[in-house]
Amino acid sequence: MTRHRPLPLVSLAAILAVSSALAQEPSSPATTNPLPTTTAPDPAPDAPSRPVPTQAAPAAPSIPAGPARQTLVETPGDANDVDEVSLPPKPAAILTGRASWEEAVPALKAAFVKIEEALAKDGIVPTGRPLAVFAKTDDDGFQFEAMIPIASMPDPKPAEVGGLRFGTTPSGKALRFPHKGSYDEIDGTYETLTAYLDAKDVVVQDRFIEEYVTDLNDKADEKLDVNIYALPK
Repeated sequence: MTRHRPLPLVSLAAILAVSSALAQEPSSPATTNPLPTTTAPDPAPDAPSRPVPTQAAPAAPSIPAGPARQTLVETPGDANDVDEVSLPPKPAAILTGRASWEEAVPALKAAFVKIEEALAKDGIVPTGRPLAVFAKTDDDGFQFEAMIPIASMPDPKPAEVGGLRFGTTPSGKALRFPHKGSYDEIDGTYETLTAYLDAKDVVVQDRFIEEYVTDLNDKADEKLDVNIYALPK
């Protein structure tokens, strides 16, 4: 996929140079011992006895899932509309990288995996959906900050190791543009975003944010759900 960014400055380069437990019915108490009958004949001496069916063991309770990770704005956006939102600053683990547009998905996935591994090693619990903040873009590729929000800033704050540091997510007033569909098709959403900014005469900061509401697994995944945020100046 070839991404032509930045978009015109009023857009993104106006944006940028363009982020069980099965209600286990109480197992019907299986019919236990039927009442003896007085009419059943005694079995023949050599007749094999009928095997007694064994009662299935109750299913083990499922392990409860951890709390769902929250998006920056809890209210979901309208897939057919742009909405004004306020982004709260959240503590996050951050990793800076650079990639070509063709390698965008593998590069971002690798960055998120590296962050997750570091957080798990230090016993820090992620609480938010992964974010990518695009800082510098050109026809060949982009520079980004991969972020995963956490509950609170570690104290003391760890020193930067392997490029991983701790900071806060972008905050303030923003315009949210939902994208539903494959990452291959996300340029169409940016074109809509650019047209909207041009029509409204809105000038935005030189960065934009992609928030992955669903996991970024494959650029052809049609079920991908992304919030794109543009921050007005």
